[in-house]
Amino acid sequence: MAKRDYYEILAINKGASEAEIKKAYRKMAIKFHPDKNPDDESAEAKFKEAAEAYEVLSDANKRARYDQLGHQAFDGSGGFGGGGGGGMNMDDIFSQFGDIFGGGGGGFSGFGGGFGGGGQRRVKGSNLRIRVSLTLEEIANGVEKKIKVKRKVQAPGTTYKTCATCNGQGQVTRVTNTILGRMQTAAACPTCGGAGQSIDKKPSDADGQGLKVHEETVTVKIPAGVVDSMQLKVTGKGNEAPGNGISGDLLVVIEEKEHETLKREGDNLHYDMYVSLPDAVLGTSKEIDTVTGKVRIKVDAGVQSGKILRLRGKGIPSINGYGSGDLLVHVNVWTPKTLNKEQKGFFESMRDDEHFEPKPESSDKSFFEKVKDMFS
Repeated sequence: MAKRDYYEILAINKGASEAEIKKAYRKMAIKFHPDKNPDDESAEAKFKEAAEAYEVLSDANKRARYDQLGHQAFDGSGGFGGGGGGGMNMDDIFSQFGDIFGGGGGGFSGFGGGFGGGGQRRVKGSNLRIRVSLTLEEIANGVEKKIKVKRKVQAPGTTYKTCATCNGQGQVTRVTNTILGRMQTAAACPTCGGAGQSIDKKPSDADGQGLKVHEETVTVKIPAGVVDSMQLKVTGKGNEAPGNGISGDLLVVIEEKEHETLKREGDNLHYDMYVSLPDAVLGTSKEIDTVTGKVRIKVDAGVQSGKILRLRGKGIPSINGYGSGDLLVHVNVWTPKTLNKEQKGFFESMRDDEHFEPKPESSDKSFFEKVKDMFS
């Protein structure tokens, strides 16, 4: 079944402001909240759908990518819950978006703050962020990287007990008298932070939450076609949470290394090829770099400087699965800067030769026409 448009889900237009997006999500989340719709699977699905839409549209970078490419912007990237948030569970939603219902993780009538169905909140550990540098060849072909990560894990021997302040509920309830009557509000327990547990015993090398730093090797599969600054998510490989909480995520930020001879522009690649004046006149063949190895291309006799040779499909694969870009080879005829007497005499004799007179044809496009063709 095709995914619905995120703007349609939140019933807003594409020009909606940040405040309008937040307001629309809050309205949808309240309407379809599991507490208000017990045992209603369709309501729970809509609740998750609204959270997924809000996750993308509330983030300026994700929203820009979605506006440009739609749902394909996240397919196969490993980011945003494996496709914009579709892999989020209820714990993810409550932990990430609980504050949408009020400050400090609070809520009203048991809503918000990450307490599903009035139960105990599962605290989520903090995310970790790491940068991975990739060559153009690795980006073009996809790669699997093994990354050493220092993350916090529960120290062996750490035990927890029920929080005395909230009696294990993870939240405290307050009743306030107002002009509209008695109003009940719920907020995360200030003692245990909503976990419902506090530390009973811990080893000496653990921190105040019963955690210690542990180095781990994480395998990250990076798909072909990623771009510089793109962020991939490895679920559950961030810092662990104390007690019965859930682990945070590892965010992998892509850094693209500069290639010695190839320049990237979207999914297309550019290569500057220099040929000598005799080769330009007589024709030749040249070996050039591509992201899959070297290839030899033919240069026709009489080639003009500035001509662009297009090698289709020799660029970068589209991250969205739309094929691959092209390799654009820019021909540059190298004019010698110094000549000996015999060479200079030859060119002097050719000054008035009709074969050396510029005679551009309609097929010899101007620089601006070539630039226009590159982007068409």
